[in-house]
Amino acid sequence: MSMTGYFTHPSFRKHEMGPGHPECPERLDAIDDRLLISGLDVALDRREATPASTSDIELAHGRMYVAAIRGLNAELKEEIAAGGADHLQIDPDTSINIHTWTAALHAVGAATDAVDAVLAGEMNTAFCAVRPPGHHACRDKAGGFCFFNNVAIAAKYALERHNLQRVAIVDFDVHHGNGTEDIVKGDDRILMVSFYQHPFYPLGWEHSSAPNLVNLPVPAYTKGMEIREMIEGAWMPRLEEFQPELILISAGFDAHREDDMGQLGLVENDYAWITSRIMDVAHRYAQGRVISCLEGGYVMSSLARSVEAHIRVMADV
Repeated sequence: MSMTGYFTHPSFRKHEMGPGHPECPERLDAIDDRLLISGLDVALDRREATPASTSDIELAHGRMYVAAIRGLNAELKEEIAAGGADHLQIDPDTSINIHTWTAALHAVGAATDAVDAVLAGEMNTAFCAVRPPGHHACRDKAGGFCFFNNVAIAAKYALERHNLQRVAIVDFDVHHGNGTEDIVKGDDRILMVSFYQHPFYPLGWEHSSAPNLVNLPVPAYTKGMEIREMIEGAWMPRLEEFQPELILISAGFDAHREDDMGQLGLVENDYAWITSRIMDVAHRYAQGRVISCLEGGYVMSSLARSVEAHIRVMADV
């Protein structure tokens, strides 16, 4: 058994974007309940995330953008004090409440804390049960339920603060990690590999042809075995060639066949298989060091079962 960290924070349950919104606090409750029922929680080193510094967030985001998000929090406080609305809308499906700024700081902090702990040898792997998610947050723009790009910041943090030379990002959310692509494209210290349903959100996004990106757009209703073949053919050779010193995962579980936010056909065994292939690379080149951050997954049962399958492989239990 390898030690696996589990990073989270109470503020994640206070951030919410209105009644009926799919990216809701109950997602974390479903995961926690599943880990408890399955007995997997006893194999995890639970840690409370610390808030990230703005200087760490600015490794991946513009200073003016970070200040603007902080400003929205102050604006909302004034609005509430004046008896106004308790949410501010960023785009049609993304809004902030009074707790979003704190939650976003701790979501980034969970990822950077995990980098510190894994690189210090305190644990081999880590799962960050975070909200808000991050992979749609571009360098200077929020959207898609995301404000700060947790995984992209963690990658830059590992390179800049820990002097790593090569970090890989694996994104298996049903939606393309356009924000991560925007931040890391052209940085040859980072290799990003992903698959995602296409055409789908974010519509109109123009994909970069930067050589450090391996994008696998797949049509709706693609099943797990087909995606496994694509991963073997496209991801694995590039990951082997790159020889990452650390692997970060944008772990979205909305490509599950039960999740109505997408139309792909993965099941828990597919997530376990993908995780095992990532771990194979990590054991060869990265001393087994893998850090996973929650992105999508909106049907409670399939989300919880998939996270369990994912963590079980990382924890080797």
